[in-house]
Amino acid sequence: MRHINLTAVFQETPGGYMAFVEELPGANTQGVTLDEARKNLAEAVEMVLDANRVLADMDIADTCVIREPIEVTM
Repeated sequence: MRHINLTAVFQETPGGYMAFVEELPGANTQGVTLDEARKNLAEAVEMVLDANRVLADMDIADTCVIREPIEVTM
């Protein structure tokens, strides 16, 4: 398992909290409490990354590719 650092943004609303990840379009959710929004956001990030992997596998099916880890410092 690898660890990556992303930026979670939480915005308080009348019904609780909206949440999204700045660096990962599509990773957004909400929760009644801040803790629930955090938990839901972690699940949303996993779902987006899993879906992106599936789509990438479909795009490169039956082709020769090289996969390797990449480290990005910002």
